[in-house]
Amino acid sequence: MEEQQLDRILLGAGGGGKLMHELIEKYFVPAFDLGQMMDSAILNIKPGKLAFTTDSFVVSPLFFAGGDIGSLAVNGTVNDLSVSGAEPLYLSAAFIIEEGFLLSDLATIVESMSKAAAKANVKVVTGDTKVVGRGKADRIFINTTGIGLLPDGVESSPLKIDTSDVIIVSGEIGNHGACIMSGRNGLSFTPPLLTDTRPLNGLIKEMLTCSKNIHFMRDPTRGGIATALKEAALASNKCIVIKEHLLPIADQVRGLCDLLGLDPLYIANEGILIAIVDRKDADKLLETMKKHPYGGNSAIIGEVMSSPQGMVIVETALGGKRVVEMQTHDQLPRIC
Repeated sequence: MEEQQLDRILLGAGGGGKLMHELIEKYFVPAFDLGQMMDSAILNIKPGKLAFTTDSFVVSPLFFAGGDIGSLAVNGTVNDLSVSGAEPLYLSAAFIIEEGFLLSDLATIVESMSKAAAKANVKVVTGDTKVVGRGKADRIFINTTGIGLLPDGVESSPLKIDTSDVIIVSGEIGNHGACIMSGRNGLSFTPPLLTDTRPLNGLIKEMLTCSKNIHFMRDPTRGGIATALKEAALASNKCIVIKEHLLPIADQVRGLCDLLGLDPLYIANEGILIAIVDRKDADKLLETMKKHPYGGNSAIIGEVMSSPQGMVIVETALGGKRVVEMQTHDQLPRIC
């Protein structure tokens, strides 16, 4: 039977000819804002500071509880822009697709990207498609690059972190990594454990309206909140102390970590943020975050101290203390 009849990607679909144009016209043009299909997207952007970021997504499996590689690729770049304080505006999307990949799966992924972009109020305005031979990739990889506009007076920097600042996390930690892990191992939970992938720009916009004293934000993806906080402690030359009993962790994630001997502090997230803020604004900021659909499980989890510099310390539920270091190797590779 011909491959075309099996509804699969052909190697020639990345060759720049008729097959590639048919692929773009059928799948990408209806889903994205590709304009006149020129070599570059021409954008109208207000004067000011721009944020610019890029990320590649190689997650396995491609489809998981509550999301897929498409929504992940949009939300991941939207969130990288958002935690810098920028308003995400435009994305590019580049696909590396393995020969034989199901066109029906491509359609599902592209539709998911379109819905995620609409939800985040960003436009996918340019892109690229390459097809590689069988065995040269693992089905599909996606790169998204984004630009956003940074409002005047907004700056998220570890250099602004100060002693007595408070650490807030916007949701349960470890859900995305645990979701991917359970999917690979055929584990199920009641209620089901879903990925937390979602756009954070709406939540952050309300946070920035509520407080001008948000010193630092970060989305703790690979390496979890442990690595993100360690990086912040090193860059600011401060000590960050978090209290174990204040950490919002879903029962399913706790159970999976107990079963596999993992530390939830190091498990990846895709839809939460860490904010380090002036103590005087912490309560009103937390109240604002809890009112947002993506901030209902927000919690104050710790504070910043002057010493020991560059350290992250966890005060355990049993009254002990342990030092948190940066993750040295992936607990679970290919989670995003």
